[in-house]
Amino acid sequence: MGSTLRLPYTFAVAKFGGRNWTIVSAGLLLLPTVLLAVMLHPGHPIAPGSKVFTGYTSFGTLIFLGAIAGVGGGNFASSMANINSFYPQRLKGAALGLNAGGGNLGVAAVQLVGLAVLATAGKGHPRVMVGVYIPLIVLAALGAALFMDNLSHVKNDKHAMRDVCRDPHTWIMSFLYIGTFGSFIGFGFAFGQVLQNQFPSHFWASGLVKGKHVVDPVKVAYLTFLGPLVGSLIRPVGGWLADKYGGAKTTFWNFVAMAVCASCVLAASVQKSLVLFFIGFIALFVFTGVGNGSTYKMIPAIFRSKSQLLIDDGADSATADREARRFANALIGIAGAIGAFGGVLVNVAFRQSFLTYQNGNGAYIGFIAFYAACFVLTWFVYLRRHAARLSNI
Repeated sequence: MGSTLRLPYTFAVAKFGGRNWTIVSAGLLLLPTVLLAVMLHPGHPIAPGSKVFTGYTSFGTLIFLGAIAGVGGGNFASSMANINSFYPQRLKGAALGLNAGGGNLGVAAVQLVGLAVLATAGKGHPRVMVGVYIPLIVLAALGAALFMDNLSHVKNDKHAMRDVCRDPHTWIMSFLYIGTFGSFIGFGFAFGQVLQNQFPSHFWASGLVKGKHVVDPVKVAYLTFLGPLVGSLIRPVGGWLADKYGGAKTTFWNFVAMAVCASCVLAASVQKSLVLFFIGFIALFVFTGVGNGSTYKMIPAIFRSKSQLLIDDGADSATADREARRFANALIGIAGAIGAFGGVLVNVAFRQSFLTYQNGNGAYIGFIAFYAACFVLTWFVYLRRHAARLSNI
């Protein structure tokens, strides 16, 4: 749901105004949070030691509430489209990276809030975690109402998404964004499960349950937030590097680094080394963040370069610039949605690998191959010298 909603949210900024839509989209976050605060119940045994629980939230209800929470996923695309219209080309990488890094930071933040609630209120009060966000949502909506602006010159074109889908760069950038953001969000979901499945003895709870060791998820949670945290904080650096050295060059070397890190994770998995595994995975999170920033810098740069070619051929500069911004905003929504779907693919790859090999090695090999395909594609299209190569990407 969060991935799909990125598409309409992209155009809502130009349709309703950046300030107006941010007020609405922030307010919509109250829907899932209030519903969760009311309906989320951990349940309790009907008698001490009983396996029969009452008062719990059913699995179907949790799925429904999780889908409603997807309204938050669209906010990323609308905020990026808004930011893209405010900044000149030379600053877009840093601006888009800073905005996106703040959004990605929410993945680590919710894990830290969850740990804080577990440490204070305990596992029997999950609604406290949701309640923490309600006043923050209200403050975000008020902040948008008081301090943001609408841009009157940014207008929607009804055929923007249709037109940009005909451009091959749309699908190239969407493919690359699967490798960066798809990896980030997929690893953010899967990291804890992978740790406890591959290294269960390091996370055993104190004491035995029915004579057997069991994994304590809280011990795993003390480590899992670190990956999304560093990946989010480093994302503006990726935008800054892209501004300084070029988005394509930064993205190329970033995918090379991701392939190397995934190889380290594979080696650690084979050697059963938790330390090397953890270091390799944290490094992967770092480079997913850098790549998120550099790939989003490439999107407006591609269409700015194409518009310059039109201007050189005699086209009106204002019209060409407007077309570049129109295409860039549309592609930001499409790439953001497809990249987010990539997070699902990461988890499917892990699931299949554990079912087949009882470890994540098959998934790691798949990631290495995918990252290799990404850096080859980046070089072939944007760095290799050829007649149709776009400049300043």
